[in-house]
Amino acid sequence: MSDKQQQNKLWGGRFSESTDAFVQAFTASVLFDQRMYRQDIQGSQAHATMLAEVGVLTTEERDAILQGLNEIRQEIEAGEFAWSVALEDVHMNIEARLTDKIGITGKKLHTGRSRNDQVATDIRLWLRDEIDLLDTELLRLMSGLLDLAEREAATIMPGFTHLQTAQPVTFGHHLLAWFEMLKRDRERLQDCRKRVNRMPLGAAALAGTTYPIKRERTCELLGFDAVCENSLDAVSDRDFAIEFCALAALSMTHLSRISEELVLWTSAQFNFIDLPDRFCTGSSIMPQKKNPDVPELVRGKTGRVNGHLISLLTLMKSQPLAYNKDNQEDKEPLFDAVDTLAGSLRAFADMIPALEPNREVMREAARRGFATATDLADYLVRKGIPFRDSHEIVGKAVAYGVSKKKDLGDMSLSELRQFSDQIDDDVFEVLTLEGSVSARNHIGGTAPEQVRAAVARAREALGA
Repeated sequence: MSDKQQQNKLWGGRFSESTDAFVQAFTASVLFDQRMYRQDIQGSQAHATMLAEVGVLTTEERDAILQGLNEIRQEIEAGEFAWSVALEDVHMNIEARLTDKIGITGKKLHTGRSRNDQVATDIRLWLRDEIDLLDTELLRLMSGLLDLAEREAATIMPGFTHLQTAQPVTFGHHLLAWFEMLKRDRERLQDCRKRVNRMPLGAAALAGTTYPIKRERTCELLGFDAVCENSLDAVSDRDFAIEFCALAALSMTHLSRISEELVLWTSAQFNFIDLPDRFCTGSSIMPQKKNPDVPELVRGKTGRVNGHLISLLTLMKSQPLAYNKDNQEDKEPLFDAVDTLAGSLRAFADMIPALEPNREVMREAARRGFATATDLADYLVRKGIPFRDSHEIVGKAVAYGVSKKKDLGDMSLSELRQFSDQIDDDVFEVLTLEGSVSARNHIGGTAPEQVRAAVARAREALGA
């Protein structure tokens, strides 16, 4: 069958001439939407089942359609299916092949639906499946983080503000901050799925159909939570895709922040952690280099996902109801956002549990920069000195330490007492790094026992 015959067969009698070859290629989407073939077949089989139940198809016609679609799925998965740009998209390619296989009965499949509600259904089915896969990878990453945080619950490192040493924390506590970001990402992902999982099928082109369909039955067969209530909105809504790209952009932003710290920490200047060689590359000219390419690439890929969000927002901002051809442009940004997030999560889920902290380097870094200055101020407050006065006293002690190149914990008692006679021998309990982190013994604090308790609560919540 020629391309013209195929096209006339599908479009019917409205057009008197074939589409220009360039326009045909320009308007086709099959090169990228064929990835939804499983969902297209799934939706068609549910639709055919429902049509038979309401008497629009006979049992024999339904069985022929279901069998034919099963065979087409097998052809596609075996790499034996011939995709045609002339047939424009995944839907028409599959329908044309079905008609080739089972004859005129194949043409009856499209009764009571339009490509408008068909494509909207396929995208939702596809995104629902992808969200479930993303959730699995995200859960794997979060579980790996918890394992590492528990193992490093007492590993001391400097905490930073403005990338300057602020107060001592533990590596486990820092990792749990990453975990909190990912926990919110998972909440958003699961919440987004609720709005993805609504069925447009039955809205037809825009106004529903005159056939006696049962949308509730198709909804049940496809595992949707509910049907889309308004036919105009059902075929034209892409909020769910925008919402997904928004959460994907935020999730990638979190991975990018983590990546930035990994890049810094693997540098010779920090040397806080080692990444396994399998997540790094070398240099073509500098033999000593070990580049943290995985986190760098994730950091770079964040921009493209941010761009996809803007693309979809711009795509929808001026569209009148109902469906417009503009919406063909919804798929590539959505597909790539899913692929990019999925690849990044997989890389991190493999990489994070394999991090090796350089514990002594971290501890030594925490000793520099007067990290226990706040602890000294709190100590003086407990001695009865107002906090603002304590702040000033400690500031002077720090200035002295800078001039003498001595950290607070390295000063003698006599040196410290020149700033306040309220300072006694017990001050060194709060000036030690271990004393500092252990003193913050409350929910969300840095004390190792609080880190371990937080890990236990998180594991219970995850069911891990």
